[in-house]
Amino acid sequence: MVMATFRFYEELNDFLAPARRRHAFDWPCARAATTKHMIEALGVPHTEVELVLVNGESVGFDRLLQDGDRIAVYPKFESFDITPLLRVRDHSLRVTRFVADAHLGGLARLLRMCGFDTLYDNQFEDSEIETIAAREGRIVLTRDRDLLKRRTITHGCYVHALKSSEQLREIVERLDLARSVLPFTLCLSCNIPLHAIDKEQVLQRIPPAVRAHYERFSTCDSCRRVFWEGSHWRCMQALLERTLHS
Repeated sequence: MVMATFRFYEELNDFLAPARRRHAFDWPCARAATTKHMIEALGVPHTEVELVLVNGESVGFDRLLQDGDRIAVYPKFESFDITPLLRVRDHSLRVTRFVADAHLGGLARLLRMCGFDTLYDNQFEDSEIETIAAREGRIVLTRDRDLLKRRTITHGCYVHALKSSEQLREIVERLDLARSVLPFTLCLSCNIPLHAIDKEQVLQRIPPAVRAHYERFSTCDSCRRVFWEGSHWRCMQALLERTLHS
């Protein structure tokens, strides 16, 4: 057994027991324990961590801990560039796309509203989410910290907010997504691209009042739903404005 000193910063403290938050504390470690093992044993999913310093030196998750080590653990940095330091992940994802767990259906729809490819099925098992994330390079969204501790999940976000609109704001801010939003380009139900369609082609699929008041339409080739800029669209547009400019 070795004894090491840990200090977690910013929102990572939310995962810790209250007595360990926002200050350094000593903790016993097995002799073969790695930084990843101990960080997760203390309650913090590895996907929430951006940088680990051991005795002031940037290390990866595989660093074996030794007696007397001082470990500082940091979340994603928003205010300064840490490019010269070693991030704990080997690579960033080239395309921002998500897979959401069974409790985040509302968030999945809102991310699709913003144009982000987001897989969701309330029947997904954790093992399926893990496989999909690894195979397709997707960021896992969940409120289950144990899911984020799975070994092959390299990119994920623990969602703190409870309401879907607040969850959307949280993810947009945390991942700096505002400049990547392409609103109303994906089907909210099917997650596939929408395309414009002539009004004449959808006359039999829309209510008479809609025919009289709207000229621009789009459709989904999977579910064949037709979309127009009505009251529901205006509500979503207002939500989007609040999210991006609050």
